Amino acid sequence: MYPYQRPRRLRKSQAIRDLVKETRLHPDDFIVPLFIVEGKNIKEEIPSMPNYYRMSLDLIKQEVKDLWNMGLKSVLLFVKVDDTLKDNTGLAAIDDNGLMQQAIKTIKNAVPELYVMTDVALDPFSSLGHDGIVKHGKIINDKSVQMLAKMALGHAQAGADMLAPSDMMDGRIGAIREILEKNGFDDTGIMSYSAKYASAFYGPFRDALDSAPVDEADVPKDKSTYQMNPANRKVAITETLLDIEEGADIVMVKPGLCYLDIVRDLANTVEQPIAVYQVSGEYAMIKAASQQGWLDHDAVMLEQLTAIKRAGASLIASYFAKDVVKLL
Repeated sequence: MYPYQRPRRLRKSQAIRDLVKETRLHPDDFIVPLFIVEGKNIKEEIPSMPNYYRMSLDLIKQEVKDLWNMGLKSVLLFVKVDDTLKDNTGLAAIDDNGLMQQAIKTIKNAVPELYVMTDVALDPFSSLGHDGIVKHGKIINDKSVQMLAKMALGHAQAGADMLAPSDMMDGRIGAIREILEKNGFDDTGIMSYSAKYASAFYGPFRDALDSAPVDEADVPKDKSTYQMNPANRKVAITETLLDIEEGADIVMVKPGLCYLDIVRDLANTVEQPIAVYQVSGEYAMIKAASQQGWLDHDAVMLEQLTAIKRAGASLIASYFAKDVVKLL
């Protein structure tokens, strides 16, 4: 007896495979991270992130125009500040004429329709490389939140469309939402890094911004007291629901591939859009393996991004965004 049901019938040709495909990547899915530095005519390749660059504002203008013309509609901004501007409180983060504030204005002037998201965290501005203020060997939550709220307000005043707090301090979403409402920025969105894990995949990113924790006495050696334990699953739902209650419009899981179970858990639990950050280490591994001829770069890139979206992501922040769009 032959089987009446043969699933292979729907795999017979590329045409039928495309017709029944459940998950599709589209340019609208992607957020493009941008690294910005002071100076002019600067385009520095990040050694641990091949073919990805830090750029000065004059070159960022053309970059965002190119992104828009490719169909990419959103960017997420990160700034690399000079060491002379760093201190333990991240005071330079609230400078009205700081690099982030200049970047927001420059990009909105160049492409007004582009949706500009900004990183809200103290580590690029911290002399100690932490997302919060350090005192007696501990990260001080509430004082850090006060500074983060001021930082977020400054980004909104400069013209940011959405703020992306990546620090993982308790209560920061509520504090940011409150300061935005009090100052008339009720339309400014918040994309919270709700389930951000203390991952080993962030190394190249920290190289890009020179934002790794410093090796000094009375400074926590890592970020495990505020970022989530990679061994834990249930707390991701707790963290995310708290952020939503406090006013988050979009919630994020970070990193991507190792945490797809978390993405699916959240997709089954919350109504808000879920973003996933495919982080620098994930990018670097594909680049390194493909350069050695061990993997097919484009095939693996597309497979990983498809898996992220299949797991439940509505948006993906990825250093591959331009590469993907060219293929699509």
